[in-house]
Amino acid sequence: MKLTLKIAAVYNILWGLWVGLFPNHFFELVNLELPVHTTIWQGMGMVIGVFGLGYWWASYSPLRHWPIVAVGMLGKIFGPVGFFVNYFLGEIEFGFFYTLITNDFIWWIPFGYILWKVHTEYNWKLTD
Repeated sequence: MKLTLKIAAVYNILWGLWVGLFPNHFFELVNLELPVHTTIWQGMGMVIGVFGLGYWWASYSPLRHWPIVAVGMLGKIFGPVGFFVNYFLGEIEFGFFYTLITNDFIWWIPFGYILWKVHTEYNWKLTD
C-alpha cells in the first residue's frame, strides 16, 4: 500500500508538471485541436499534482489516511464517468480517453484494495 501510494504520488506530480509546463503537448500527441484556454488544462494539471502530494503523505500510514485515498478513488471513478457522458453528448473528442488509462483505470485495483483493507482491518475507535 505504501509503495502504491508513493508511485501514485510521483506519477501525479510528474503528470501535473507536464501538463502545467507543456499544456499543448498532450493535445499534439493524440492529434487533438489545441485548446484556446490552456489555463483550464493547466489548472487540471495543478489539481492532479496536488493529489500527488496527498498520496505521498498518505503513504506513510495508508490505513490512517484513508480519506485521501477515498477522495482520490472518487476522482478516478467520476473522471471516467464525466468523460463518457461528455463523449456521448458530443462535447469532447475520444482522444481524451487516453488520459483515463494512466490517470484513472490503472489505479482502481490498488486504491480499491487499500480501501477494502481499511474497511476490513482498520481500528475504527475514535482516539482524539
